[in-house]
Parts: sequence; C-alpha cells; structure tokens
Amino acid sequence: MLILTASFCSYGDSHNHKDPMGSVILFISIILLTAKMGGDIATRLNQPAVLGELLAGVVLGNLHFFGFHGFEPMKTDTSIDMLARLGVIVLLFEAGLESTVGQMLKVGGTSFIVATIGVLTPFILGWVLSSWLLPEANHYVHTFLGATLTATSVGITARVLKDLNRSQSIEARIILGAAVIDDILGLILLAVISGVILAANAGGSISYVGVGWTFVKAALFLFGSVFLGVYLSPRLFSLASKLRARGVLLAIGLSFCFILAWLSNLIGLAPIVGAFAAGLILEEVHYKDFVYQGEHRLEELINPITSFLVPIFFVLMGMHTDLSTFSQGNVVGLALGLTVVGIIGKVCSGLGVVSKGIDKLSIGLGMVPRGEVGLIFANMGLALFVKGEPIITRATFSALVVMVILTTFITPPALKWSMNRRRR
Repeated sequence: MLILTASFCSYGDSHNHKDPMGSVILFISIILLTAKMGGDIATRLNQPAVLGELLAGVVLGNLHFFGFHGFEPMKTDTSIDMLARLGVIVLLFEAGLESTVGQMLKVGGTSFIVATIGVLTPFILGWVLSSWLLPEANHYVHTFLGATLTATSVGITARVLKDLNRSQSIEARIILGAAVIDDILGLILLAVISGVILAANAGGSISYVGVGWTFVKAALFLFGSVFLGVYLSPRLFSLASKLRARGVLLAIGLSFCFILAWLSNLIGLAPIVGAFAAGLILEEVHYKDFVYQGEHRLEELINPITSFLVPIFFVLMGMHTDLSTFSQGNVVGLALGLTVVGIIGKVCSGLGVVSKGIDKLSIGLGMVPRGEVGLIFANMGLALFVKGEPIITRATFSALVVMVILTTFITPPALKWSMNRRRR
C-alpha cells in the first residue's frame, strides 16, 4: 500500500511539472505561421517566398528593440537549432533531386567555364574586400567570406525564366547547368576551407599537400559517391520495391540521404555535401518500380518535409541577424561592399560564353542570387572557430544576410529587364 501511495504521489508530481516539449511546440508554431505570412507578402510583391521567410525572422529576432523579449529563447533553443540543421540537409537533398548526372554531362564546356568564373571571381573579390574592410581579422576570415560569395541560388532565376517563358532558351540551359556545377565547386571549396580552419583551431596547420588532399578527398567523395550511387541505387530501390509496407520509397530515400550525409561528416566534410550527392544520384528511373505501383515521385514525397523544416532554417537565420550591429559603420560598409562585389563577380561569369548570339549579360545576372545556399555557407561560419574566435561574428553574419537579401531582391527585375532588352 505504501509503495502504491508513493508511486501515485510520484506520478502526480511528474504531472505538476511542465513538459519541456511545450515550449518547442510553441516555438515551431510561431516560426511556421510567421514564415508563411512573410512568404505570402513576398509572393504578392513578386519576390521569392524565401525572402519573406528570411525577413520575417529578422523581425522576430529584433522585437527586443520594442521591449518584447518573448522570442529571444528561440535563438538558443537546441531543439529548434537541430530542426534547422536537419532542414538544411533536406534542402540540399531536394536541390540535388532537381538535377541529374545526365544533365551535368550534357551542359557542355560553356556551363563549366561560366561556373568556374562564377566561383573564382567572387571568391577573389570577396577576399580582397574583406582584407580591406576588416584589416584586423585573420586570413581565415577573409578566405571564408570569399567562399560565401561563390554560392548561387538558381531557384530564383529558374522562376523568373519560367515567368518570361524563356525556361527552354539556350541562356536558361547554360544558367541551370552552370548553377549545378557552381554548387559542386562551391561545396568542394567550402570543404577545403573548413578543413583548414578546423586544423588551425586544433593547434596545427595544413600544408599545401594537406590542402590538396582535402580538395581531392572532397572531389573523390562527391564524384565517387555519385557515380557509384548511379550503379547501386537502382538495385537498392528494386529490392526495396518488394517490401509491402507503406511509405517505403520515402523512408529509403531519406535514409540514403542521411547515410551519405553521415559518411561525408565522417571523412571530415560538411554533411550537406553528402546530402547534395544523394539527391544528385537518385533519379526517377532508379525507383520506377515504385512509380509503377502508384507511388508519387520522390520530389513530391519530400515536399511536405521541406515545407516543414526549411522555413525553420530561414526564420532562424533571420533571427540571428542583429540589426543593432548596423550602428557600427563598418558593418553597413561591409554589407554594401559584399553586395557589390557579389554582383560583379557573378555578372563576370557571363564572359565564359564564347559562342555568338547568346546573351552574356542575362547569363551573368542569372547567376547573381545567393538565396538559401549563401545562408547555408554563412551559417557554417558561425560554428567555425580559430583560437576561440569565431570565423563569422554576429556583425559579419548580419552583413552577409543583407547581401543575400539584396542579391535575391535585385535579380528578378534585373533579369526581366535584360531578357526584355534582348527581345526588343
């Protein structure tokens, strides 16, 4: 009887305490509702929804200026942070699914040249700008800032081209092909720089041989996993199609993504490298048995998950943008400088087109928006340290967010003007 009484009292006491999930559930609901409202406003203004989600996060994260601090715990909540990180992985997986190895092989030398110029030029310009505006920072900071400018978010450009009925033009094919290669080169560059920074933080250093090995390791993993996966994934999904449980295609697809992301992390690369490779590998022909059985395509199955997780990432990134840092004159100058060199660096990529009759300016403008890819790069910088000092400070991160917003905002009208100019 005593034991039963004690157990009952213990049970009652446990219910007097609040479930820690309560605050997380509330945070998620606030983030999702705010993200969708921001996305709706942006869409009504003919801007990408992602821009509205990012700005919604900026608003939430800076309400403390008006005396409201209720949303501040969201910025440091580990559960929200984990969901945001998972959203990044799923986002890169989805980006990979939108491209195929076949498309990469068909884009030809022009797209490769455009992509190469679109990576090297903004990287060099970003490094020079950072060295000039942040002379007190170490060279790791300058290198990483240059790397963040190499990203391209082709989703925004693709939407504009579709609205203009130019998605099948030669310019569109070059832009889309170059953007895929650009993402791969940018991820490899990010992996190399992150490896160098991690080694420096551990008290060591990486020689030129070490840098070369990190580059080779990243390239081997990415291209090796892609070509090996193209051979293995059809057999894997063919076996999985014999399972009679529901949701097998989605479960196998996500597991494939997470395993490659884990393997990428295991060898010292960012998990997003593996996630992107997983998406690039999986083509509809690989899981055609599921489609024949009436299953939706993997891109359609993954869409509800991205609709849930990805806005959390964007809103959280916006919340980390501290507007008070813009009271420092160098932050405003850095934000504008990054935007200018970011635009110039990508517009120069159009010079990689050597064929006559192709609109080089439109191709360059189509490579300008950074969007979610630029935010992913900047967010990784927040987690990298050298001798206790963060590579990307809150002030620098705020400047990068402004660069992402401005390049994303400028591209649609600029590309429309360029395409219409060409028609006239």
